[in-house]
Amino acid sequence: MEAIELEKLSIVNYDANLCLTCSSCVNGCPAAGIDGLDPRKAIRMYVLGLEEELVNSKWPWICTLCGRCAYACPMNIDLPGIFKYIRSLRPREKVPGVLHKGVINVLETGNNLRIPKDDYLMLMEELGEELANECCPGFRVPIDVVGAEYLFFPNSKEVFGEPDDMKWWWKIFYAAKVSWTIPSENWESVDWGSFTADDEASKKIAKFKVDNAKKLKVRYIIAPDCGGSSWGFRYNYEKYFKDEMKKAGIELVYIYDVLIRFIEEGLIKIDKSKHPQLTTYHDPCKHGRILEMNNLKPYYEEPRFIIKQCCENFVEMYPNRGNNFCCGAGSGAWAGPYEKERVYYGRMKAEQIRNTRAKLVITSCSNCRDQIMKSLKKEYNLDIEVKYIWQLVADSLII
Repeated sequence: MEAIELEKLSIVNYDANLCLTCSSCVNGCPAAGIDGLDPRKAIRMYVLGLEEELVNSKWPWICTLCGRCAYACPMNIDLPGIFKYIRSLRPREKVPGVLHKGVINVLETGNNLRIPKDDYLMLMEELGEELANECCPGFRVPIDVVGAEYLFFPNSKEVFGEPDDMKWWWKIFYAAKVSWTIPSENWESVDWGSFTADDEASKKIAKFKVDNAKKLKVRYIIAPDCGGSSWGFRYNYEKYFKDEMKKAGIELVYIYDVLIRFIEEGLIKIDKSKHPQLTTYHDPCKHGRILEMNNLKPYYEEPRFIIKQCCENFVEMYPNRGNNFCCGAGSGAWAGPYEKERVYYGRMKAEQIRNTRAKLVITSCSNCRDQIMKSLKKEYNLDIEVKYIWQLVADSLII
């Protein structure tokens, strides 16, 4: 059969006919065996014309598109690209769980959960007052500040149910004394269009961010922490908006770039004695391996540098960096309906963590953190604390 005709950012290809059936993709794939499928079987189904059966199976949605299969493929076949294409063939009303509903919500209201603008603004005002009273005198959440240095996008999950989690970044910005802002409209950081393989929706969600950055005339736009969302935005940025952003003088940066700048320039002061316990780091797939596979700068060493400024004892998981195992929450799996399968998928990550004997696990993706902290810790009886990397920095601050 003919190779899938898909536009691609990288040198890897989508021609499934190149598959040697060597099973390199299967070895180490945490999703292998779920629903009776694995990457090799899924590719063979596609090549042999069993497309409809594959589209209607749940396996493409349990697969987190983490890229570990393609990382090992001797023929450089972009298996995640093919599986994402398979996702795109599912009728939108049959997309599992709430993901397609979230896409509709963000396109209509600017956030995945349809949070009204008045409620959003009221919450930001109240939380800002709380933080001012707690530790940051004079703090207010800056909304729609024209000419701010950094543009930051909230996660509707936090706005809706975990509002205090937003304070960690706010404390860092406050301590660094930099100008920053969040938008009042189309503020959602998470790209469920990318999760559902709805490329047109993903492009529109990225355009919301670009339009906000241009309207507010910021210097830097911070990519979302959520791995799938940061990759969705980066893909659209490179493909559609890069020249437009450069012309406007706006630079795309990642959370690591921001934290390292604050540390190296002495804008924030850190006390590493606050975290004496043995600490390890989980590499989010789409902050590292997926960027690397697409010939873009992966973030492997930067998070390790940040952690070592905040912690006295660091130990690596094995494998790590590009060979790291996905936690099981990526590409919408955390919000999806397949909880039992997601927990099973995470067994390799749980074993990695256990083998380090670390008591503190750091990660830098909201879905990775939720999977490890709220699911794997309980299901696999892990005696650990889990923190975002920016939470680690905020908790280490000397204010």
